[in-house]
Amino acid sequence: MHLHRGTITTTAIISTTAIIMIIPIIMSDEIISPNALYRLLTWLSPAYPVGAFSYSSGIEWAVEAGDITDAESLRQWLEAMLTDGSGVNDGIFFVQAHGAVANSKDTALVELAELSAAFVPTRERYLETTNLGRAFIDVTCAAWPCPALTRLRKLWNGPVTYPIAVGVACAGHDLPLAPATHAFLAALTTNWISAGVRLIPLGHTESQKLLRMLEPAIERTAQRVLAATLEDLGSATFRADLASAMHETQYTRLFRT
Repeated sequence: MHLHRGTITTTAIISTTAIIMIIPIIMSDEIISPNALYRLLTWLSPAYPVGAFSYSSGIEWAVEAGDITDAESLRQWLEAMLTDGSGVNDGIFFVQAHGAVANSKDTALVELAELSAAFVPTRERYLETTNLGRAFIDVTCAAWPCPALTRLRKLWNGPVTYPIAVGVACAGHDLPLAPATHAFLAALTTNWISAGVRLIPLGHTESQKLLRMLEPAIERTAQRVLAATLEDLGSATFRADLASAMHETQYTRLFRT
């Protein structure tokens, strides 16, 4: 961990047998405590039992269709998803959910939960994000309970997407917004890369190179969603959405989405 006054840069490393996740956390004036960092590393680790490893967000179909064939084509696909597709939208919902809890806006939180579920473009993406959201809430309420998660369950009995669930938990445990946002987007990207590594396939060194190359895109997206409103929601990744829809009828599959 490297700490400097004014700008704080934290590099966190999570190691699993599947992939090593390197999360760069850059904050302007927000100091993240060791306890908060510990929670971020735990909740967003590939080892956290939400089942993220079983979802590819349509990448499996893109590999079979020939859209993704190597590390460079995977990098281009993921950068588009991150900056112009589901990544930026999930980031906006994460930030807005964090703010709704931090400012005790119950009505806004319920509306966000409903909008986030309705905004998912395909059936499989809906399955993915709501299953992850439910699993995250169940595990976190059992192991890391907080009033914010309990209140969310009382306020909203509908499906909860993954970014809403994680955003509420982060705010409920007083995790600073900026580093939490960076970590959330890095975790999304890492899971996509992990799927690509198994499907193309790629080696672990290539996966680390991809993480390094996508670091600027994660940083740009984090800064963008931190300044965004719900008016900025939108997607320009039709091919990725199509991949998710086409995966529903893909004959041979390793992943659920």
